[in-house]
Amino acid sequence: MSITSDEIETQPALWRQAVSLAGPAAELLPARGERACIVGCGTSLYMAQAAAALRETAGHGETDAFAASELPEDRRYDVLVAISRSGTTSEVTRVVKRSAAARTVAITAVPGSPVPAAAGATVELPFADERSVVQTRFATTVLALLRAQTDSAAVLAAADDAERALAQELPLDPAGVEQWTFLGRGWAVGLAHEAALKLREGAQAWAESYPAFEYRHGPISIAAPGRVVWALSPLHRPGAEQVRATGATLVEPALDPMASLVLAQRAMLRIAEGRGLDPDVPRNLSRSVVLSEEELEVLT
Repeated sequence: MSITSDEIETQPALWRQAVSLAGPAAELLPARGERACIVGCGTSLYMAQAAAALRETAGHGETDAFAASELPEDRRYDVLVAISRSGTTSEVTRVVKRSAAARTVAITAVPGSPVPAAAGATVELPFADERSVVQTRFATTVLALLRAQTDSAAVLAAADDAERALAQELPLDPAGVEQWTFLGRGWAVGLAHEAALKLREGAQAWAESYPAFEYRHGPISIAAPGRVVWALSPLHRPGAEQVRATGATLVEPALDPMASLVLAQRAMLRIAEGRGLDPDVPRNLSRSVVLSEEELEVLT
């Protein structure tokens, strides 16, 4: 069994632990009414997108999400939240140091690393750190913590769903799937992007992701028998019917979107195992991206 598999299975318990930390963390995270921005890279960016949509939809305040390398220089916020598992991601460290926000908060698994050292405050989640290069439990635990700021009951329900996602059979045999498309609406768009990333990283699969209503504006042209469209949030009936008409397999797990992501992580593992791949150490990837001075100059 892979390290990644072990880490995936810990997620429900870690989400519940995140709920227990929601109260103390609230003193550091954006308060209701504050204008906030959440930044990250890769998986952390997708968690930022999901968390930003949840916070704004809940009426807690305007919330942006950016890749750390793409935050506009002239944006002003009350709070900048920076997500970095390792705390060493160069773009995140840079944006925290240069931020014009009134205050900055790092969320990391590694206290004392460059990102929290540059931030004004830090939320530490060392219990969610990972040995695998591929991010699973750290990222979803961060999202659980941020989601609990607006709806802790929903996170606990998601943890229950995640246990079901870990116990049940996969919705299909992934071995024969040629192509995957993940769809979501609202905050689940970020999770759709993350599900597709996991299949690309860990299984070298052809995987794409889109907001659900954008799918018919072009991407549906690749839907066909032997390909899968996976909706992390329910599709409206006409959209679902059009997907089925292509001959593609439509997957709509009756689970919270976070738990549906867990199911997708399991699909990634199954594909990787079938292809003889090591999901713990995907090719061309490292635990953290640390840029050279020359690369950092390009960002200035």
